[in-house]
Amino acid sequence: MKSLFCCPLCGAPLEREPDRWLCPGRHSFDRAAAGYVHLLPANKKHSQDPGDDKAMVAARSAFLEKGWYAPLRGALCQAVAEYAVNFPDPVLVDSGCGEGYYTAGLFQALSAAELSPQIAGVDLSKAALRRAAKRLPEGEFAVASAYHLPLPDKSADVLVDIFSPLAAGEFARVLRPYGLFCYAVPSARHLWEMTEVLYSNPYENPVKREDYPGFLWRNVREIRYTVDFNSSADIMALFGMTPYAWKTPREGVARLEGLDRLSCQIGFDLHLYQKI
Repeated sequence: MKSLFCCPLCGAPLEREPDRWLCPGRHSFDRAAAGYVHLLPANKKHSQDPGDDKAMVAARSAFLEKGWYAPLRGALCQAVAEYAVNFPDPVLVDSGCGEGYYTAGLFQALSAAELSPQIAGVDLSKAALRRAAKRLPEGEFAVASAYHLPLPDKSADVLVDIFSPLAAGEFARVLRPYGLFCYAVPSARHLWEMTEVLYSNPYENPVKREDYPGFLWRNVREIRYTVDFNSSADIMALFGMTPYAWKTPREGVARLEGLDRLSCQIGFDLHLYQKI
C-alpha cells in the first residue's frame, strides 16, 4: 500500500508493508509495535529521545480527555470541514500531532461530512505517537521533525499546526496550491488568571497577525470561554502544558499548587491561510 510519507533519506515514495515502510532504493523503516514509523534521520536528532516524555504525554492526554479544549477542536474541525468539502479524498497533515486529540477529531468530522480523508501525523515524541496510532488506526503516524517533513512536494490539501513549532517554509512546500493552513495560537489573555497567580506583574501574550511567504491570510476564528477548575490536579495539569512550566519562579509555582479552585479565561486565535 502506498504511504502518504516519502523516504527521509532519498525522497522517494514509500510503500507500507505489514512490518515496515520501504522505498525503491531499499531504505527500510520498521513499523513500531504501536503502529507508527520512525522517519527522523539520526543526523536530524538533537537528543537521544526527543519530544515530550511519557509523563508529559500522560498528563496532557488526561487533561484533554476532560474536554477543556473541546471548543478549539470544534472550531478547527468546522473550519477544515468547510474547506475540504470540495475534495472527496482530502489529504490532511497534522504537524506536531501529539497524542492525536485534534487529529482524531478532524478524521471524525471529515468522515461525518461523507468524505474519505487520508491523514498523516508527525511528532518528535514516540510516547505521544503510541497514543495517536492507537486512537486513530486509520491514520499514518511518524516520528519526524516539522522542519524536515517526510512528505512529497504539493501532496497535502490541509495542514494544521496546533501549538507546535512553525515551519512555514516546509508547510508551503508540502501544501498544494490553494491548500489550507490552520495555525492556532493563544490569545492575549489566555490563562490570564493563572498568570496573576504565578507572577507579581503578569503580562499579556503578544498577539500579532503574521504573514508568511507562499501564503495568503484569509481570516481568524476567535475562541473565547471561561473554565472553572475545581481540583489542584486539573490546575497543575494545565500549568504543565504551558510554557510557564519552564520559566516560572518556584514561589509562583507554590502559590498555584496551593489552589484547589481557579476560574480561568481560555482564548485561542485560529488563523486560516491559503497556499498561493
